[in-house]
Amino acid sequence: MSDRSYERPAITPIEQRPLQNVSGVLGSRLFAWIGDIIVLFILGWMVFLALIFLGIVTFGATWLLLPIATVATALGYAALTIGGPRQSTWGMRMAGLKVETVNGGRPDGLASAVHALLFYVAAGTVALWFLDILCGFVRTDRRLGHDILTGLVVVRN
Repeated sequence: MSDRSYERPAITPIEQRPLQNVSGVLGSRLFAWIGDIIVLFILGWMVFLALIFLGIVTFGATWLLLPIATVATALGYAALTIGGPRQSTWGMRMAGLKVETVNGGRPDGLASAVHALLFYVAAGTVALWFLDILCGFVRTDRRLGHDILTGLVVVRN
């Protein structure tokens, strides 16, 4: 057993946070989401067709993956794009947005996937979705509920 203790990241007070441009982010996020839905629809169909074809070759074994393919595609898309070097999905790029950590750093793939998962869970229920969006209207940094829970912020690129 090592004598190193687990080092927790320092808590950054609000006064020391980097200046992040969040002007007009809420409206742009709507258009980014619409663009991402179109991209996810196309990716989802490609994965679906690939699994159907592989199911023929594997005598139906890969057809068992069809129910989780949608979720895996959406979470993988978020993890690879937001967690990537551009820090944004294709829809966010079209809207001029990117995702940062609260400290101004680059989010990792796991945080990006959890961020997307929390958004889709909230969007699946009207009450949670309303509370999620309400957070963005109330807060000055325009962070939605799932942004707060994951420690991420959407800013102008």
